[in-house]
Amino acid sequence: MLSAPANFKARFETTKGNFEIEAHRNWSPQAVDRLYQLIKSGSYNNIAIYRVIPNFVAQFGTNNDTLVNSQWAKYKITDEPVMHSNDSGTVAFARSGKDSRSNDIYINLKSNPRLDTIFYNDTKGFPVIAVVTRGMNVVQQFYNGYQEEPMAKAGDSIPEWNKYFKEKYPLLDYINKAYIIK
Repeated sequence: MLSAPANFKARFETTKGNFEIEAHRNWSPQAVDRLYQLIKSGSYNNIAIYRVIPNFVAQFGTNNDTLVNSQWAKYKITDEPVMHSNDSGTVAFARSGKDSRSNDIYINLKSNPRLDTIFYNDTKGFPVIAVVTRGMNVVQQFYNGYQEEPMAKAGDSIPEWNKYFKEKYPLLDYINKAYIIK
């Protein structure tokens, strides 16, 4: 697997405009390596921002191609300690339990310090991996009217997430392209 540099920047081109992040490998080495791999492989291109909860988080990461998702899901990221707080604008992997981080990430829309220490499904906290350095105003504009519904109702059996989302949730925003910048 490809290791990330100590720090790297990435740009996300979205339907609302662009935002940029800076990842810090020392905050969560395995997770930052995965983020780097996901961006380099194009896995975050043409994906829905399918969970936006006002004053909490904006989440994305599931690829339109279920085969791509299943390949990443085979290699879960082991749990790591929280080294940086879930402040406004920070980025972390979502998870559903022990060693379950895969490809879904979220951006904190406000400071969420409880995510640093929350004990959820046998694991403590959500380790931060990056911070939005430019375009947080863009992130704050992602459509939030559906909140958790698109994520809750979409299952693993949907072969084309984007088609499903565009039919059922036409106001969702999308990441058109994500890439590493110098």
